[in-house]
Amino acid sequence: MNIPVIVRRHRLLLGAGTLLGLLGTAATLVQPLLIGDLIESVALDEPLVWPIVLIVGLFATDALLAATHFYLVGRAGENIVLDMRTTVTGRLLHARIRAFNRLEHGDVFTRTVADTSLARIALSSSVAQMITSGFTTIGCIAVMAWIDWQLLLVTAGCLSAASVTALGLARAVRKAAVTNRADTSDYGSGLLRVLGALTTVKASRAEERERRHLGDLADAARVSGIRVTRLSAMLMPAMNVGTQVSLAVVITWGMARTATGALPVQDLTAFIMYLFYLVSPLVMLFMSLGEFQQGRAAIDRVKELAAIEQEPVDASASGGRALDRAAPAVEFDDVTFSYTADSVAAVDRVSFSLPPTGVTAIVGPSGAGKTTLFQLIECFYAPDRGTIRLSGADTATLPLDHVRARIGLVEQDSPLMRGTIRENLTYACPDATPEDLVRAVRAAHLTSVIDALPDGLDTRLGEGGTGLSGGQRQRLAIARALLPRPDVLLLDEATSNLDSDSETALRDTIATVGAQCQVLTIAHRISTTIGADRILVMEGGRLRASGTHAELMDGDPTYRRLAGRQLAPTVAAP
Repeated sequence: MNIPVIVRRHRLLLGAGTLLGLLGTAATLVQPLLIGDLIESVALDEPLVWPIVLIVGLFATDALLAATHFYLVGRAGENIVLDMRTTVTGRLLHARIRAFNRLEHGDVFTRTVADTSLARIALSSSVAQMITSGFTTIGCIAVMAWIDWQLLLVTAGCLSAASVTALGLARAVRKAAVTNRADTSDYGSGLLRVLGALTTVKASRAEERERRHLGDLADAARVSGIRVTRLSAMLMPAMNVGTQVSLAVVITWGMARTATGALPVQDLTAFIMYLFYLVSPLVMLFMSLGEFQQGRAAIDRVKELAAIEQEPVDASASGGRALDRAAPAVEFDDVTFSYTADSVAAVDRVSFSLPPTGVTAIVGPSGAGKTTLFQLIECFYAPDRGTIRLSGADTATLPLDHVRARIGLVEQDSPLMRGTIRENLTYACPDATPEDLVRAVRAAHLTSVIDALPDGLDTRLGEGGTGLSGGQRQRLAIARALLPRPDVLLLDEATSNLDSDSETALRDTIATVGAQCQVLTIAHRISTTIGADRILVMEGGRLRASGTHAELMDGDPTYRRLAGRQLAPTVAAP
């Protein structure tokens, strides 16, 4: 993510806001001079109308310029946050699954929401404040030097030590802010981990244990946050000490010089006013510097997140080319894949070819590589070697949108989103017609379920699809996958949460869909595999056998072992 480019998009608002801030500063700098003239007019018994009118007009102008300055800078900051969040969100959504799975979701949330807000301060209000405060400081010093350079030297000597201290504190604030952002992310990650498995926590009676653990994480964030606050809080007192000493010396020496006639009283009054005017912008300058340092830490974290590895995007690839419908629907040619460079291959030299239509079941023990096959077909991961073809075309040469538009996927945990049933059903096909919805719902045997709901398709679901039973959620996920009429339908143990009647109905649906496209299902229930046109047996990442149920019962001991226990009661039944 290119932060300078994002800031340049809003340079007009930032520039206009900063310019108005500088004009307001100029109006502020003139005020003590006019007040000095007013004092002189009183001393000389001159008319006071015009000096008062000028001063009141200048105050009103200063207020208007300040309000507009803060509005424009604040608006630019919000626009910058919008650009940063949309950029980061887009890169997260297009990230490679391998890279995304290495991230902690709580940390991702903190960087995307909280850190971008801190970055807004650094990139807009802090910078604008530093510019206007710096201009005010320089302007005050210049006018004070014009009024009396000797008093200015005394003031500068008192403030210099405080300024050096403030700079050191600003650097310390940035280091402490980095630690605090990391601690806050750890707490967010821990909280999401627990909330994502709340029923497991309760069933395991682990509420107090998790509460203590989250409390420790929250306390670490508190400690580092207090350090940031402590260092930030020391910035203003450091400047105040120097200012108070300066003010005491200026008043004491200035009054002595006024008494001797060496310094006019109006000049001393103006100088003291400028000294007061100098305090606030000087303090704000260092406070803004501290905020900028905190924002820099947040910016670094956001940029690090935005640098996540991306999936390839190539609109010029062969996505528009019509694929060969007569070619195999899915073809693996000597495919090998490992999740990490030093891990055992999850898929090891696998080759098979599936026709355009039919039902294919994949069986095997846990860890055999069945789900990995699905992830490779969906291009969530790229094979380390070998070729995967979809309707005769190498998936590596096709745009990802084109590949995934031709594939329907039903995952084992059937993830649904907060929203209505209709929104979940049409998620992959938002332009579906009412007839298409009826077809998909009927195919997944959801018609009676939806008819029984008071709001039908517009019934709202909670987080993760709460409001439906496990089997109903699974059938809704199946309907969602069927809606776009895919060429290949991937079912990852789609019958695991279904009762026997629904499973029988779904098997009939799968057989019907299999006449139109290739259905590839991971099956732990042998009853699912018996009616399949072909069965692939996976073990240890390898394809050890393929064939029909009868062929594998005769020729493959692994399949026979997996099927034996489930079929034994059926065989023994009278």
